[in-house]
Amino acid sequence: MNNFTYLNPTKIHFGKGQIAQLAHEISPNARILITYGGGSVERNGVLAQVRSALKGFTCFEFGGIEPNPHFETMLKALEIVKAQDINFLLAVGGGSVIDGTKFLAAAARSTDDPWKIMLTHGTKIESALPLGCVLTLPATGSEMNGNAVVTRAETKDKLDLFSDRVRPVFSILDPETTYSLPPRQTANGVVDTFVHIVEQYMTYPVNGQVQDRFAEGLLLNLFEDGPQVLKYPTNYDLRANLMWTATMALNGTLNTGVPGDWATHMIGHELTGLYGLDHAQTLAIVLPAIWTFKQQQKREKLLQYASRVLDIHEGSEDERVEAAILKTRRFFESLGVPTTLSGYGLSESAIPAVANKLREHGMTALGERKDITPEAASAILHLAL
Repeated sequence: MNNFTYLNPTKIHFGKGQIAQLAHEISPNARILITYGGGSVERNGVLAQVRSALKGFTCFEFGGIEPNPHFETMLKALEIVKAQDINFLLAVGGGSVIDGTKFLAAAARSTDDPWKIMLTHGTKIESALPLGCVLTLPATGSEMNGNAVVTRAETKDKLDLFSDRVRPVFSILDPETTYSLPPRQTANGVVDTFVHIVEQYMTYPVNGQVQDRFAEGLLLNLFEDGPQVLKYPTNYDLRANLMWTATMALNGTLNTGVPGDWATHMIGHELTGLYGLDHAQTLAIVLPAIWTFKQQQKREKLLQYASRVLDIHEGSEDERVEAAILKTRRFFESLGVPTTLSGYGLSESAIPAVANKLREHGMTALGERKDITPEAASAILHLAL
């Protein structure tokens, strides 16, 4: 169970033109490092808006943060932080940029080996530089939580951290910044958001009616607006609703008083670390397979989901459960996100390394009942071939 308590709640500026609020959120005496990714924020004008809003401020820039941010890349940013006496970080981008910047915020105040931040999953973070965000890709919810994931490319390790000390002090969410996203990134964002919701929903009943209804409403948003935004990428209302759905999916609201699963994420992290798949692609592979593997344990919630979200009422319980899993798989596929290992050129030979990495990282008791072992993960992935 989880309590809804924040050390530092995130202030949200939502809507058109909100990037101008940067000048009011950051101290004029700050020494700012602006972090971003592969250059899309340059091409779509978002970085220009940020520079304009911070005209007269002391700013430095660091670009090139990868999808699934690399530890090695963030160490280069750390050199700038120390050399330029940076005291505020501004992440401009999606979840990967924000996640990498959260790690950077903690590493800047640490005197230990920076990788220990990840090895201890953020539990030893005592202090961090303050950071803000300008979100350009709704997916991870990183703009309003203390979570981050970083990959060490050298060893193919993808680890997560959880610390309220790296929660952004503010985040700017302007749906217009998402208009230029490629279809693949938009689809990935829908899948990522979907899986965040069901990791906190598709477990077992605890009479958490408010959390269940909230989760079901967010899922309905995705089913309705996800396909539409691929057809109409510059529709403000569609982009706005998807952006806010993604934020609400993982800001600590849904997990209050209910059990969480997260096995899909942990197995998916190993697939990304080993084989370089997009985060959402790994989730699309693992989730339907876990539901199939654990359908007896998740039966009550699968039936609830089938009825309330998917409007499936005909057939036996077994038939309705199977229909719900199949309809979810088809939803991901309709967005252009394959749901099998073979869909990404991976075969049965890829599975043992995933199980080995789970053991190496201590991920040996996953799921809401802590009963998904590395051996069970192998069986799950065999269902996803």
